[in-house]
Amino acid sequence: MLEIVSLRSGYGPVEIIRGIDISVPRASVIGVLGPNGSGKTTLFKTISGIIPANSGKILFNHHEISKLKSQEITRLGLSQVPQGRMLFGEMSVYENLEMGSIWLNRKNDFKTRLSMVEDLFPVLRDRQNQKAALLSGGEQQMLAISRALMGSPELILLDEPSIGLAPKVFDQIIEIVRRINQLNQTTILISEQNVRKILNLVDYAYVLENGAISIQGNAQDLKKNEKIQQSYLGF
Repeated sequence: MLEIVSLRSGYGPVEIIRGIDISVPRASVIGVLGPNGSGKTTLFKTISGIIPANSGKILFNHHEISKLKSQEITRLGLSQVPQGRMLFGEMSVYENLEMGSIWLNRKNDFKTRLSMVEDLFPVLRDRQNQKAALLSGGEQQMLAISRALMGSPELILLDEPSIGLAPKVFDQIIEIVRRINQLNQTTILISEQNVRKILNLVDYAYVLENGAISIQGNAQDLKKNEKIQQSYLGF
């Protein structure tokens, strides 16, 4: 579904992503792991068209998207849940969900998607008239994921969802992400610093260090990798 080939990107003359290759099969959950500052957010912003690629290719359903604008990429079926959630704080929960559905074609599609996200996150039904800024951190993350789902995406980029969340709340988010993948066959690419928990979620993961992939493999193999154990799992 998503193929990244020899990708390089950054900010002006400062190169952050240094020639990486990533493959994301349809209906999979793939992790991009690594410490703060390793380039995870820059990678996600490049995939979604917020930052232009310097070189390399990004193929989404066989479409080359590295030169497209972010709204064009979204219309193709790729949505991002950004780090920090980036909600419209003065707008209500319902209005934020409406903003996520702007590319849907029919009113019935909106009702169907709204019912789906409210089934996944019942608290959003109860809070639909509340301003997004007044939600708890966990509720805001639920809303950010739901806003992305409202556009009926085939692929969701989920950037650092654990930031600002208590461990138990993050566990709830992980279970919902697993459910979204299993029930809807939505493909998930998730970036995280919390390697231990994410390796229990993903099928395959890439470890990013200084903008390059240092290790990759299926989750079970990575759990046994000596470098992963020493650097990220505390063994």
